[in-house]
Amino acid sequence: MNIVEEQKLKNLPTNILNLYSKEVVSAEDAVAQIKSGDNVVVQPGCAAPMRLIEAMVDRKDELDNVTLYHILVVGDLPYTKPGMEKHFRHKAFFIGANTRDAVNEGRAEFIPIFLSEVPLLFKNDIIHTNVALLHLSPPDEHGFCSYRVDVGTIKTPAENADIIIAQINSEMPRTLGDSFIHINKIDYIVEHNAPIKELPQIDPNASKELLQIYDNIGMYISELIEDGSTLQMGIGAIPDAVMKYLVNKKDLGIHTEMFSDGIINLVEMGIINGEKKTLHPGKIIAGFVLGTKKVYDFINNNPVIEFHPQEYVNNPFIIAKNKKMVAINSAIEIDLTGQVCSDSMGTRLYSGIGGQVDFIRGASHSEGGKPIIALPSITKDGKISRIVPKLRDGAGVVTSRGDVHYVVTEYGVAHLFGKSIQERARELIRIAHPKFRDELTKFAKETYHI
Repeated sequence: MNIVEEQKLKNLPTNILNLYSKEVVSAEDAVAQIKSGDNVVVQPGCAAPMRLIEAMVDRKDELDNVTLYHILVVGDLPYTKPGMEKHFRHKAFFIGANTRDAVNEGRAEFIPIFLSEVPLLFKNDIIHTNVALLHLSPPDEHGFCSYRVDVGTIKTPAENADIIIAQINSEMPRTLGDSFIHINKIDYIVEHNAPIKELPQIDPNASKELLQIYDNIGMYISELIEDGSTLQMGIGAIPDAVMKYLVNKKDLGIHTEMFSDGIINLVEMGIINGEKKTLHPGKIIAGFVLGTKKVYDFINNNPVIEFHPQEYVNNPFIIAKNKKMVAINSAIEIDLTGQVCSDSMGTRLYSGIGGQVDFIRGASHSEGGKPIIALPSITKDGKISRIVPKLRDGAGVVTSRGDVHYVVTEYGVAHLFGKSIQERARELIRIAHPKFRDELTKFAKETYHI
């Protein structure tokens, strides 16, 4: 049974149904439009159009030098496997676990860029979009399909694409905001129902000691958050730990590049209500979600939530319009002057710039705003300090020392804004792991004359 029958789309207005029906083709016929040398933009996140991707990869022997652009995709990416590099070249705006080896082994490439500027590459035709591969909800009675769980970095490239191919999936939630495309803009529709991939929040391998570290960091961050603050926080153990300590706060808001399951409880408790927001009061503003079915059900047709393209959500000037904007971001390591590395381990590329700088700068220009960098003081094995004398050779500076205001570890909060190099070093040594403080102090005395 096809989606038209399952969704009773035959009850749609005749003109909408006719538009829809004439665009429906097989996945094989749809991806036959992709030619050697094309630039293909893939809708990212937890709901990448895997049926279209699989059909494209099945044509590998017919294709050479097809370049695929996207940020993080959850799930297997067959075009990054060894042996595919002659046919497909992935250029990542953010590196995930499933693309890390390909990037570092030369089968894929990394483009360092602020998340707010990714869509502008396509809007300004710096990267021309030959084909956009989308994964959408079925159309409504007006003919609009929702971009569902990810609007941020795909809507603008799709609007500038020569050809739009959409996988239509009735299991997709319908999300609101600036998150729709009309079926008359779509060239080929492939009907394929499949569960949305899920990204659980909790690391099943995390030790009790590590969870306690995250818990302590969450407690310290929560003490910086005032009633009426607007928050940016993503997915992971630190945001979860923060939210656990917000149950006694009032009138919090959300303006964030992405969110996950963690905010749902605080929304249901009325703690996150957006009533004090100075921009989009009463609304949760985001570009995409990463999470489980719980969050997909939460966002479905939920008028409290608005999704917008990332060039809007992550624009520092837009972010700064939220009073008491609190931005919480993580790091791989930070040196004694406050330089933050978040995208590489030395020369080994690990993730990306993402929205960290967008939100750090937005929060720093917000009235009463607080930009926060949070990280455990040591690596998971306890052998290496993450507050370091100097960054490793080849490490990228994502957030400059001039942008950093607050740094939080499980040992407390360091206030760096307006501080000299000597004062910064003392602050950071104070929140470093005790077993590394003597080593850090020795370096700081020899180098920065503390």
